[in-house]
Amino acid sequence: MRTPEHANAPRASFMRRLGAAVYDLLLAVAVYMFSGALGFGVFFLLTSSGMIAMAGHEHISDLLNATPLYHGLYQLWLVLCVGSFYALFWSRGGQTLGMRAWRLKVQHPNGQNLSFITACARVIWSLLGLGNLWILINPDKLALQDSLTRSEVVLLSIEENQMRNWHGA
Repeated sequence: MRTPEHANAPRASFMRRLGAAVYDLLLAVAVYMFSGALGFGVFFLLTSSGMIAMAGHEHISDLLNATPLYHGLYQLWLVLCVGSFYALFWSRGGQTLGMRAWRLKVQHPNGQNLSFITACARVIWSLLGLGNLWILINPDKLALQDSLTRSEVVLLSIEENQMRNWHGA
């Protein structure tokens, strides 16, 4: 149940969540690109130092794509980096940068921030954003990831959002 001090904070609509998701998608692409470059750089260093043999491949990218183990580890690295981007923002203050722009905050119904583990579960249950479609049929405006992690996304007032931005709370 929602506590009295949060009873006036309305839950976020589908369109507001979608707006924040578009902003955050741009940031997630940047995290993906940076993580990809970093991961490829590490792979380059490992092949250059001879720790990983080129195995007859002319280019490093050919080796990375042709070897299921290396390719799988590289993809896992990218997923973990992008997922951690969301989990860290959600557990550190309840807002990604897109959520700040749209005045949204993810929290437990009692107003507490999510733990990092709960935020990671929220990333998984969001199903790449498809979990938000659940709002369209749920009268409580809860997405799939909200229901499964006992959290909610609320709409902050302009004043509350400005104070959060100013104080970093």
